[in-house]
Amino acid sequence: MGTNSEPNNSRIRWWAAAIIFLLDAGVVSWIWIVFDSIRQQKVLGTLAVQVITLLLLVFWLLLLSRLRWKIRLTTLAGLVVLLALFFFLFPFKEFTGDLVPTFGWRWAEKSFQTEIMDINTDSETDNLFTSPAFSYPQFLGPERNGKIRGTQLNADWNTHLPKQLWKQPIGEGASSFAVAGDFAVTQEQRDDNEMVVCYDLKSGKTRWQHSDKARFDSVAFVGGIGPKATPTISGNNVYTLGATGILNCLNLKDGQLAWRRNILAENNAKVKEWGMAGSPLVLDSLVVVSAGGTDGHSLIAYHKDSGEQLWSSGDDQAGYSSPLIATIAGVRQILIFNWEHVTAHAPGSGKILWEFPWSGDTQRVAQPVVLPGDRVFITTGYGVGSKLIGINMAANSTLSATLLWKSNRMKAKFSNVIAVGEFIYGLDDGILACIDLKEGKRQWKRGRYGHGQMILVGDLLLITTEKGDVVLVEANPREHKEIAHFSAIQGKTWNNPALAGPYLLVRNNREAACYELPLLE
Repeated sequence: MGTNSEPNNSRIRWWAAAIIFLLDAGVVSWIWIVFDSIRQQKVLGTLAVQVITLLLLVFWLLLLSRLRWKIRLTTLAGLVVLLALFFFLFPFKEFTGDLVPTFGWRWAEKSFQTEIMDINTDSETDNLFTSPAFSYPQFLGPERNGKIRGTQLNADWNTHLPKQLWKQPIGEGASSFAVAGDFAVTQEQRDDNEMVVCYDLKSGKTRWQHSDKARFDSVAFVGGIGPKATPTISGNNVYTLGATGILNCLNLKDGQLAWRRNILAENNAKVKEWGMAGSPLVLDSLVVVSAGGTDGHSLIAYHKDSGEQLWSSGDDQAGYSSPLIATIAGVRQILIFNWEHVTAHAPGSGKILWEFPWSGDTQRVAQPVVLPGDRVFITTGYGVGSKLIGINMAANSTLSATLLWKSNRMKAKFSNVIAVGEFIYGLDDGILACIDLKEGKRQWKRGRYGHGQMILVGDLLLITTEKGDVVLVEANPREHKEIAHFSAIQGKTWNNPALAGPYLLVRNNREAACYELPLLE
């Protein structure tokens, strides 16, 4: 009798495939349980293991399995077709904060408003700033520290539900909203145009929009497309910095351009890897921005009315934080977290008052936190951690910075942290944590909210999670206590929330929404 040239099922090497799956499970377990590294490296390692496992299974299928060749080739062809169909229907969109790739429906479309509201704003503009409760004029709020004073939220969201006023598509970008009265201004990317758009706070309709021919695409999709900085409203003007370095001064009433500067071209600077992200700081007659230029052109001050450059100072490359104003050791100063130092400048001249070095090849994003007792808290992610420094005045009236302690218990990647009393609250690699300011010891770490953002409203932490939820957590150093939660928007949400009175504005690179939150009477 003749022999069958095709192998039979009893000779199929299923054990080899089983070994491949067991190795996959073992290596992934080692990565997450034993391997001492930051979360992002563990994610990348896991992804690499899955790719290698898939290749090994294909190798097994074709050369080791002993399946009939018809079955081998049909299985391989089916796998290729399924993968091609998946990537065609759901192309790669972006990475999360932990570098997990995400995919989206190919034909998902956005529709933006093109009709501008016909509103008589003459009387409105004159009265925009008479009610501080309806003002959130800049990045991280009125004091640029993430704290909202004078507003008390009713946290019983089961009985008193947040009311959605509007939700709609928005252009890409990591910008937040700045609010004055009924004017809510943000920045967004629409095709090849970098836009500044003013929305009506309570209806979401467009009041005006300004366009610059500019587009920023970040490396490997990680940082996202479009502008990163948040507008600053001062008086009847709006100041915006685009991701490619365009600094605009616009009229708040109608969006008309007052003046424009290119802070990179003028200051021998280059666009950052993830785009220019520092929100303009307006103080006195100045608008201050971080350009990161060489030869004394790191921090730049322009006249807020004319756009004339008044001074420049420093040699550091720019980070991704924003300048802020503070009084430390009795001296008013501008702080900026650059690539190599935390630096303090004199507002009038730009003179460097003190510097504190920051090592580690990681992004400088979180704002320095100024604390009582002439202290400054600094943190970065990617395993680097936090430091508390003290600012001292010498007998000759010079300032210096000294290290008080360092800790790896708070690693804010690109979210900001909040100081409440002698404690710091922040997202430590995506998990909410509380550390003390005495030694940097952890009080607790719980609540995986991802790489979102937070502000402090009264004694409540209002957190927008990376998935687009809004969460209320007590600012309590003894325990993590979540007291309210609702889904606000969909998609990766890295943008900071804005709260003006009861009106909460949230957005990401896909959609924006406004909710009226219940207040305590």
